[in-house]
Amino acid sequence: MERRDFRSLGRAAQEALRARAIYLVLQTGKSQGDAAEAVGVSRQVVNRWVQRYTASGADSLLDGRRLSSRRGQGRLTPLEARRVQGWVRDKCPDQLKLPYVLWTAGVVGELIWRRLGKRLGLSTVQLYLRRWQFTPQKPLSRATQRSDAAVSTWLKQDYPKIARRAKREKALIYWGDETGISNQDPVGRGYAPKGQTPVVRKTAQKLSTSVISAVNNRGLLRFMCYKGALNAALFISFLRRLIKSGRGKLLLIVDNLRVHHSVKVSQWVQAHREEIELFFLPPYAPEHNPDEYLNNDLKQQMKNLPKPDSRKQLVDTTLSVMRSLQRRSARICAYFHAEDVRYAA
Repeated sequence: MERRDFRSLGRAAQEALRARAIYLVLQTGKSQGDAAEAVGVSRQVVNRWVQRYTASGADSLLDGRRLSSRRGQGRLTPLEARRVQGWVRDKCPDQLKLPYVLWTAGVVGELIWRRLGKRLGLSTVQLYLRRWQFTPQKPLSRATQRSDAAVSTWLKQDYPKIARRAKREKALIYWGDETGISNQDPVGRGYAPKGQTPVVRKTAQKLSTSVISAVNNRGLLRFMCYKGALNAALFISFLRRLIKSGRGKLLLIVDNLRVHHSVKVSQWVQAHREEIELFFLPPYAPEHNPDEYLNNDLKQQMKNLPKPDSRKQLVDTTLSVMRSLQRRSARICAYFHAEDVRYAA
């Protein structure tokens, strides 16, 4: 018989195998080796059982481990496990009256104690979470003013209408956005000997520039640098440049910045409606704007470049990076591969 690990058997099974081995040796005259082979253990183990039986009788066959008063309390039943998974998957801690923002293993353990009356160790909770395929992740930020219904309507109804109209009118769709670049932006990481933190030298003067841009799912990029905050005149200037750079009508999708809705801009767009029209994303839904990926790409490249000593150097570096991206249409198209903006591809 194949040997087995007794630790994997229950107490009743272990006791029954001990009794069978003793019976084979003492009642039927089998050798300890034959008895060991029959129950699947080594001869030395059977020898110890026989010695204990001879010294203490039948009680020696019983499991001597003490039953814990917490036996079973460290486990969740299948029904309890499904309930906990549903709470963690569908709710935030504050929705379940827990004073926390995110689900950590400790918070899940507290939830189990409060709702199910079972105290599980931290490592046990972590094992459960891994078994349920829950992983620790950096959360996304969402504004409380955001309307999920409006976002759903945009994705399922509003944008498909715009796309059909663009196809019918042979118009190009652009997504626009603005961002700011500063010499005070965080720098990237770099290797250095352990204990010798690298030092980046830069002017203490704060330098900044702003960029307005628009991207197209065919790999087109248009942009303009400007100083200070965006106003109606600057936005109209960018719209003029956008029209001049394209062929045919343009449909520009932007966010709900106040300038985009200003009277001056509305009047100008109305006067040029044969050349360009504006459409607006749902409020507080920047993740559905492909141009946000351009902004991130720009900042990622800028942070590892030498820090400028003047605003002119900052603007020149920004222009250089943007022109480089402008020549890489495949990279612009790749912005539309992300899950949140795949609808626009």
